[in-house]
Formats: sequence, C-alpha cells, structure tokens
Amino acid sequence: MNDAIQAAFAAQLPTALRLRQSTLAERKSKIRQLRDAVLAHQAEIIQAGWDDFRKPATEVELTEILPVVAEANDALRKLKSWMKPVKVWPSRMMLGTVSHVQYQPKGRCLIISPWNYPVNLSFGPLISAISAGNTVIIKPSEMTPHASAIISKIIREVFNASEVTVIEGDASIATALLALPFDHIFFTGSPAIGKVVMAAAARNLTSVTLELGGKSPTIVDASADIELAAKNILWAKFTNNGQTCIAPDYIYVHAQVKQAFIAACQRTLTAVYGAQPQQSECLARVVNQRHTARLEGLLNDAREEGANIIIGGVVDAKDCFIAPTLIDGVTVDSRIMQEEIFGPLLPIIKYTDLDEIITHINSQPKPLALYVWSKTPAVIHQLMTQTSSGGACINHCVVQFLHGNLPFGGVNHSGMGSAHGHYGFKAFSHERAVVKTRIMLAKMFFPPYTPFTRKLISIFLKTV
Repeated sequence: MNDAIQAAFAAQLPTALRLRQSTLAERKSKIRQLRDAVLAHQAEIIQAGWDDFRKPATEVELTEILPVVAEANDALRKLKSWMKPVKVWPSRMMLGTVSHVQYQPKGRCLIISPWNYPVNLSFGPLISAISAGNTVIIKPSEMTPHASAIISKIIREVFNASEVTVIEGDASIATALLALPFDHIFFTGSPAIGKVVMAAAARNLTSVTLELGGKSPTIVDASADIELAAKNILWAKFTNNGQTCIAPDYIYVHAQVKQAFIAACQRTLTAVYGAQPQQSECLARVVNQRHTARLEGLLNDAREEGANIIIGGVVDAKDCFIAPTLIDGVTVDSRIMQEEIFGPLLPIIKYTDLDEIITHINSQPKPLALYVWSKTPAVIHQLMTQTSSGGACINHCVVQFLHGNLPFGGVNHSGMGSAHGHYGFKAFSHERAVVKTRIMLAKMFFPPYTPFTRKLISIFLKTV
C-alpha cells in the first residue's frame, strides 16, 4: 500500500506545477462540478449518514450538504477578488518601489477528515484548496465507511487522480501519508492526534491547519432568556448526538436561574425526543461501541462521584445509544470535566461569582468555542475580554461555523489556522511578497561606505 501512496503523491507533482497558472474560470468550473456532484448524490449521502450512525436525513442535509453547497457558492461569487494581487503602499524605507502580495498555490496538499461530519469536513476544505489552485489527497475516516465510499465516488467522478484523489484506510495509512513532504496539511480531529500530525509535519517543515476541539463552555447568567437558551443550547449539543467539536461541553448556570433553566431543558428534551428518545427519528447514534463504552464510563463515574442525573442516563451499548443526558452536581474536579465529552452528556454547574468561572476557564486549555447567554453588557464584555477561545457566540450556539465571512478555527490546544471563505483560500495559499523597483534609492547605501552613507542612515533613523 505504501508504494501506491507514494505513486499517488508523485503523480500529483506535475499537476501541482501546472496548476500554479490555473485560471479563475478553470478553478470555478471544478468547484461548480463538485457542488453539482454533491447535490446529485444527495440521497446517497443521506443514506451513508444513516448507515454509519443513524444520522437523521434532516441533520445530514443541514450539517453535511448545506455547508458544502454554501462554501462552494461563496467561493464562486468571491474567488475573482480573492485571486487578485493585493497592492501594498510602500513604506518610507521603500520609496521608489511598487509592491503587492501574490497568492500562490501551496502545491500538494493533504486533507485528513474526521468521522463526525465526514462529507462536510472533507469537501469544505477541498473547496478552499481548489480555490487556491492546489492538488489534494483526501484521507477520510475509516470509522464511517459508507461516507468514505461516497466521498471517494464523487471525487472519482469529478477529478482526475493526478489532481484530487481519495486514499482510504486505517491509522497506518494516515501515518504513511504523513511521512510524505506535502506542501500543506489540513487536519480535523482531536488535539491528541493533532499533536501527532504536527510532529509529522515538522519533520518536513510542512505548514498545517489544525481544526481540533476541547471543552467548550457555555455560560447562562441571570439575565438570559432562559427558554430560548435551553432550546438553542440543547439543539447545539444534541445535534449529531453531541458528536460535534464546537458543541457546548458543559454549562455554567447562575444560581438564581438554575432551577428554571433545568426545568426548561427538561421540557425541551421531552418535547423534542419524547419519553422514549431511543425511538426518536431526530437522534443519531454514537459512532461505535468503543465510543459508547467511553461515554458510559464517564456517566458511571459521574454517578459514583455523587452527581445527579436530571434526565436521560439510559444506555443501550448494542445499539450504540445513549439518551440525551443532563447531569447536575458535577464539580470541576470530576472526570467528566477533565476531557472533551464528544457525546450526549451535558454537565450543569451552578455559579454565583463570574470571576471564579473565568478563572476556571482560563486554567484549562483554550477551547474551540465559548458561548454566552446574557442580556447584561458588562457580563458579556467581561467574558469576551477575559477569556480566550477559537470562536464565540453571544446568545446563540455553534452558528459561527456557518458564517462564511468569519474565520473558523481554534487557538493553541483547540487548533491553529483558519478555515472557510477567504480564510480557507489563504490557508491553502502562499502569500508571496513581490517588490518591483522603479527608482533605485538603495544604491545610496552600496559600499564603499562613506561619511555621507552614515549621514543618510542617520536621516532615515529620524524619519522612518
């Protein structure tokens, strides 16, 4: 298999060199073909989501297909302006020159996509890579084989393998790919594997975009719209059954509104998923039994530590089912607060002092997202200025991912670099600095050096 990987990588070099001169029309044509193929295979993508972990059709359309189409259409509308060189005004040291930033394709790129949104997180970065004029090898997750199969099918229909190809397989295939000197790697996954990717990239000095995760906190203060907060937070959390990198991981609720918030959550969960959520058509499954066992372990540990299960707590390991679960009585030292949950368990923690929860948030690795529910400007300002996260929403959750004009990405532990729209285009581009001289003022500083040279330097020191 390693020989096949090497051959696929080598086959893309001539194409990568040719694509440096690819035109706007050529790139737009490929984006359009990819978008149309995704729409043409919509039914198969929906079926793959169901076959892999019983994802509801509506969720597949909303979270897998719609973002890809939106990303493609945004690129089609704006790529002309993205590709244009950006003129740069000369600094005082560079009078007599004209300058610009030229966006060049990085070259041969690797996209390693995850299992939770396999179509979205394969084709979204691919659109950015195509927009920038690169070749791509996609390594989809082996944990969602039906999605991987339709991804591979679509790519074969749209692209020649010398430009874009899919290589499927387990972690050993990813390891073999990471050993190659790609010009850029775009990885979506856990921080633990992100470190492995970054270490491998460092051996070839390959640039990376890492879209990782973490424990994204949600703060509900006493002034929040409790009903709206409950509905929105639970939608954001339990879409894809909690298997979303930017899902609320835990909630800090002000003591004054905690009981009202819990009651609103109970009403919402019952209204949405019914008394028997395992029978609901709106709830996906945990991706496999290994992850189900991990989540069940977190749930059991919380119980043993004295936590109270407000609603949910039902586990059917054979069905990879865990009911949407709200957990009260958790402390910041509980095991469930020590790792990203990535599933349908949602701890609720009471607070009275905003400074204390800010201290806790800042003591943890920087999260991918932070959500604030408040109508108090001072509370919002304090949280926005005294914490750090990849992105944030005020009185909403997870929609920052859908905003094509904003950068999407993490910070430190939750990732580096940005995706989507113009930011995705730049992630797959080298920003080349170009200077053209019209008047050679620099010749005044050529040797042999004289007292006049020193005098000129002293003038520049005062004027630059």
